Amino acid sequence: MSVASPLGQAEFEDKVVNSAVPVLIDFWAEWCGPCKAIAPEVEKIAEEYAGKVNVYKVDVDSEGELAAQFGIMSIPSLLIFKGGKVVDQIVGFTNKDNIAKALERALA
Repeated sequence: MSVASPLGQAEFEDKVVNSAVPVLIDFWAEWCGPCKAIAPEVEKIAEEYAGKVNVYKVDVDSEGELAAQFGIMSIPSLLIFKGGKVVDQIVGFTNKDNIAKALERALA
């Protein structure tokens, strides 16, 4: 079972904008090779930061409007939100350490 929960437009405000903790969103698609490569890294982050950061996945094919809202042109794209605003973005494959560094900045 995935630790990172799926997220759609309907629950975006409640789960991201109104979140008391930083939020990491992984914008991905089933057909995207690099998205599949980064998925285990995102899952490890979700496990390690449980309780400190909420982690969600947005399928750009089914949630195109949400992806467009944040100008997602390439996937995978990771957005980090704090206080309902984007504070960091990582585009393309990266490793868990780089994601963790970005999250630590948001938690500081």
